[in-house]
Amino acid sequence: MTRHSGSDPAPDTAEILSRLAPLQLPSASPLVLRGKRFDAASPAVMAIVNRTRDSFFSGNRHADLESARAAFVDAVELGADLVDVGGVRAGQEGEVVDAEEEIRRVVPFLQWARSEHPDVLLSLDTWRSEVAREADGVVDLVNDTWAGHDRELVHVAAGIGAGYVISHTGGLPPRTDPVDVTYGDDPLDVVRDVVRTLADGALAAERAGIPRERILVDPTLDFGKTTAHSLEVLRHTADVVALNYPVLQAMSRKDFVGESLDLPAEERLEGSLAATAVAAWLGATVFRAHDVRATRRVVDMVATIRGDRAPRLALRGTRSDGATNGS
Repeated sequence: MTRHSGSDPAPDTAEILSRLAPLQLPSASPLVLRGKRFDAASPAVMAIVNRTRDSFFSGNRHADLESARAAFVDAVELGADLVDVGGVRAGQEGEVVDAEEEIRRVVPFLQWARSEHPDVLLSLDTWRSEVAREADGVVDLVNDTWAGHDRELVHVAAGIGAGYVISHTGGLPPRTDPVDVTYGDDPLDVVRDVVRTLADGALAAERAGIPRERILVDPTLDFGKTTAHSLEVLRHTADVVALNYPVLQAMSRKDFVGESLDLPAEERLEGSLAATAVAAWLGATVFRAHDVRATRRVVDMVATIRGDRAPRLALRGTRSDGATNGS
């Protein structure tokens, strides 16, 4: 038996036991879309279908219609609750895509998805109000990744009855990568900016007529942020959750994961899942992910560890069918 050694005093077992109490974990605010509720007990996985030739992750380039349809079906079968469809690469690299081309890429596909898979929730990844307007009747959520750059977009989302994602980009316009970005000398300054921006955006969305339970706030890691900024914001997910809106974390295979581990996008799965587990533990509700099955299992496991979700089986240590469950 290993005994305590060193200069630190041995722990006082009685004191430890006297302090034991139920965990006080951040409580995830629910998201409700088309009658479906997602919360701490049932977190949502948002799959990604990029109708592009130049997505940063080569595994999610679906310019070909049949490829996009197959990716959609696979995502749903693997456990996606929502599917986020986009037609433009987020970063400044890649081809120029005007609104007309973006509409051509995403709207007919969304119409197909609604027709063929009416129970699946659909999200439109766009910063343009004209694109969202064309998707009236076929989207449940507008994912405005560029923080209200188009001031009409939130009003269009309200008008078509969709939910809305509030994002934080540090003031950068669409398709701009961060260069020499700073929020101040204090590492927490970026967290303060994120919390203020998301709170203001969510209030504006409510004033535009979007119900609180259909407003998602997204710290938007990597956008307008260095890797150090993104990691700091991730650590403070609970402070974003404290705004009392459902929180979206979109971290899958992003650069902050790649730079943390010095890995290309194709090798960032494990790092993405680690970040996902942290965000889930800290109260995020929705997780945008390229790897649906792995993400589904991670967020369900974290929900179970937190005590929000019951295990699907609880046989160990009991007798079932006349036999004792083994180890």
